[in-house]
Amino acid sequence: MSKYNGFTLLELMITLAIAAILATMAAPSFSNVIKNNRMATQYNELLTSLSIARSEAIKRGSPLIVCKSNDTSTPACGGNWHDGWLVFVDANNNGVFESGSSDELVRVHSKLSGNNTLHYNKDKVKYSANGLALGFNGTFTFCDDRGDSNSKGLIVNFTGRARKAISGDSINSCSVAS
Repeated sequence: MSKYNGFTLLELMITLAIAAILATMAAPSFSNVIKNNRMATQYNELLTSLSIARSEAIKRGSPLIVCKSNDTSTPACGGNWHDGWLVFVDANNNGVFESGSSDELVRVHSKLSGNNTLHYNKDKVKYSANGLALGFNGTFTFCDDRGDSNSKGLIVNFTGRARKAISGDSINSCSVAS
């Protein structure tokens, strides 16, 4: 007779109980990893939008605007930064996206996920044909439910260059309204 090898029901239940205990202990630290990755992704998406706007303004020799938008289905500037943003060619140089005009939509970003917020001291960033963001420099601040201690800053200077805020840079508090 051949002998069957395998697990008993009791051994299987003990193994599953241990796995459940370990998973329960790991879950809180894993949620911080998810929040950090979400914020880093959103930060990089805005940085990419700003970089595209600046390079397209130089390439096209025409002003480009990155503006906050609360309705990406019918693109228009307005609302809050964390509700989304638009990147468009401002062909008529009036600072407003007009879908029936010669303005051209370059990029649309929808609402930030995870109830994250984005604050900026201006309604838009306008890049001139030479890539400068004159009069529109400031700091974008990304926040989540962990508050100021985990916020991220993205600084746009007057030359139009966007860079990561480092320690010593002043960034807005997460309690500030956008």
